[in-house]
Amino acid sequence: MQEKPLLSATTLRIVILGAGSIGVAFAAAFADAGAQVCLVDPDADRRAAVPAALTHQRKVIASAGLAREGQGEVAVAALATGCLAGADLVLECGPEDLAIKQQIFADLLRDAEPTTLLATASSAITISRIVPDADGQARCLVAHPVNPPSVLRVVELVPAPGTEAATTDTAHDIFAVTGFAPVILGHEIEGFVLNRLQGAVLREAYRLVDEGVTDVAGVDAIMRMGLGPRWALSGPFETAELNTPGGIAAHAARMGPAYKRIGEGRGETVDWRADLVARVSTERRTILAEADIPARVAWRARAVARLIAARDKLMDQDSDD
Repeated sequence: MQEKPLLSATTLRIVILGAGSIGVAFAAAFADAGAQVCLVDPDADRRAAVPAALTHQRKVIASAGLAREGQGEVAVAALATGCLAGADLVLECGPEDLAIKQQIFADLLRDAEPTTLLATASSAITISRIVPDADGQARCLVAHPVNPPSVLRVVELVPAPGTEAATTDTAHDIFAVTGFAPVILGHEIEGFVLNRLQGAVLREAYRLVDEGVTDVAGVDAIMRMGLGPRWALSGPFETAELNTPGGIAAHAARMGPAYKRIGEGRGETVDWRADLVARVSTERRTILAEADIPARVAWRARAVARLIAARDKLMDQDSDD
């Protein structure tokens, strides 16, 4: 079998629909990787604001240490029709309005070349709602970013039932080669992964305030000074593993019953099944060998210390700096 040719960012042609904050941030990141970008917005004021917004995003990218200086160009247009020829990807970053997105994708399916991937940066609307026809879904998917995508580079790739595997694979390659960390979801789910995790935290935060357990400042302080720094470095599964001698299985045995009671007390069905815990533990071993866990624990201790020092320095600065 002939190997798939390596993708180069400098050969990519990307069209972004919408020159709001998300669209401009994506444009800056793609161009910094070397891609040629056409940023489309029918609003004249937004188009006029693009150069200054791009300059700001480039400074932010450099500040984050992400600059690749690929020197891709960003053209600005009122209409997409002149930009679609030869496009590898069209990324819709318009209003979070189902009817508007449905019309945009209907137009794209008609006007874009058959080989062009069509994606939406929707925060919550699945592609199957935007493109209900299964045949039309073949080259369509959600590419859900974290705001601002210029520096928070993870992107959830969410296929519809009719999305072809080749579409998802190519989208993965496009985002990866332009400096993003794409995560492919196995199937559609409302809220995707990011908003489901974020929503779980926010639901409990609201409950705790409502019940008088703590106030808004207390919740934010615990997250900012406790959970946030650890999760920034490790994520929930690795954090559990690094916190508990014996790893995932030991953590599930120790904390699982309490977490189960807490969840069920909120009316949530929680099942810490042995086979599920074993699956998580097995997947962790493919990421980090058991013999390497002590070194990772030591690394996290050093990294947390440096992160806290940087965070506290930022907190002491003027918010407008």
